[in-house]
Amino acid sequence: MAYLDEYTETFKMSSNSTSIDCNVPNVTFQYSLYATTYILIFIPGLLANSAALWVLCRFISKKNKAIIFMINLSVADLAHVLSLPLRIYYYISHHWPFQRALCLLCFYLKYLNMYASICFLTCISLQRCFFLLKPFRARDWKRRYDVGISVAIWIIVGTACLPFPILRSTDLANNTKSCFADLGYKQMNAVALVGMITIAELAGFVIPVIIIAWCTWKTTISLRQPPMAFQGINERQKALRMLFMCSAVFFICFSPYHINFIFYTMVKETIISSCPIVQSTLYFHPFCLCLASLCCLLDPILYYFMASEFRDQISRHGSSVTRSRLMSRESGSSIIG
Repeated sequence: MAYLDEYTETFKMSSNSTSIDCNVPNVTFQYSLYATTYILIFIPGLLANSAALWVLCRFISKKNKAIIFMINLSVADLAHVLSLPLRIYYYISHHWPFQRALCLLCFYLKYLNMYASICFLTCISLQRCFFLLKPFRARDWKRRYDVGISVAIWIIVGTACLPFPILRSTDLANNTKSCFADLGYKQMNAVALVGMITIAELAGFVIPVIIIAWCTWKTTISLRQPPMAFQGINERQKALRMLFMCSAVFFICFSPYHINFIFYTMVKETIISSCPIVQSTLYFHPFCLCLASLCCLLDPILYYFMASEFRDQISRHGSSVTRSRLMSRESGSSIIG
């Protein structure tokens, strides 16, 4: 699956035993596109996710309402953000002076971030909906349950993403200065390819879409019903805003990639021979990859605007810092006076 990403070439296709040359569009712009996108993401993403992780871990003592999943989501985003300087350097210089293992690690972190983010966004949506519809069970929910689910997600997703660098680690001896978009790939047989694509699309896109859509629908319906014990209309509205934000992040960042990926796979395997489809698929592929990285900027918005505890702690900490600075200035002025 991974060998299909960030790679284009000229295709020669056959239709009715007739060879047809289909020239792909000039995608040299992808280097500038990747470099510009990652430059714009790096500083805001580093600051926002570092601050979010610090606040979520240090200042929020109430570890329910999907806070544990938010912490793991922030870790996944931060891991990808920390690899962006190396990506920026390569797409600007077109030269990789570091160890090949570091290149494959950065390549791996991109897809680990993507699919870990998908899983944690799905867990956030499912848990907020579950706690809203079953408030009595929510009271008995233990923090260790979320921790156990998070550990399982990291193990499963981390293992499932291993084929990404493995399939792109071919021809290392003759091509040691290339990385990312210029990596070669290992061919796969048709059965293994179809199986991998099916699993990736189902687990990484179709099932999460169904779960998030169902949670949003159930939460919307709950607004029309009388409030249950231990919750009011405000709690339902906050849960619905959380679900809408999860849906927005998912559809903006990950839907274009997975929709285009189906066509991209069929193009690579010469199943699709229509030149307009081939050209448009390959042209939009870099844009889809860039959109997938935008989750590193959108996820902190999810924490701030959708988690009341996060906003409260930010406000309290900001107020305490402001007060301490004002007191220090006043004390300094009194000493000078």
